[in-house]
Amino acid sequence: MALEIAASPPARHASSSVPSSGNKAPERGHKGIWSRRDFFTRLGWGAFGVFSLLGFLGFIRSAFPRVLFQPPATFKAGIASDYTVGEVSEKYKQEYRVWIVREEQGIYALFAKCTHLGCTPRWLEAEDKFKCPCHGSGFYKSGMNFEGPAPRPLDRFEIFVGESGELVVDKNVLFRMQPGVEPDEQHPESVLKV
Repeated sequence: MALEIAASPPARHASSSVPSSGNKAPERGHKGIWSRRDFFTRLGWGAFGVFSLLGFLGFIRSAFPRVLFQPPATFKAGIASDYTVGEVSEKYKQEYRVWIVREEQGIYALFAKCTHLGCTPRWLEAEDKFKCPCHGSGFYKSGMNFEGPAPRPLDRFEIFVGESGELVVDKNVLFRMQPGVEPDEQHPESVLKV
């Protein structure tokens, strides 16, 4: 009999036909906007879409490689009379990594790169030498190494007089020095006679 009571519909009162404005218990079958399954499905598809878009943008970006803009390989270095005999000009060291040296025999352009590990040496005018701050390599004004771990003299670039009468340094032409031989003897063509 207990089963029959539970199965029978509840009796309606006459006052229940009027809608009540009182508190009403929430329905248990109502899910809200999204169910938990809907939320995680949309979250997963959203993440997939974001990663797919990022991958596609990376693919498109690879079609346009990054380009490093370097200073030109040749540059004008003024006229020969701008340089005094015995002087080492550091005017182009920062921008082009080149020293212009004028001696009695002519003008040459030294590559401001230590032959040990590629550091930039400093010109020490009081000591009349180039000194690498990293490991102590020392070079004479000619570029010849005489102390420290540098295995060979400093390299030189080609220098010539251009059509306008100015000195032109061509960094495409490198005179690579061999160990133990004076640079002027190895590459006499690296010195511009003026």
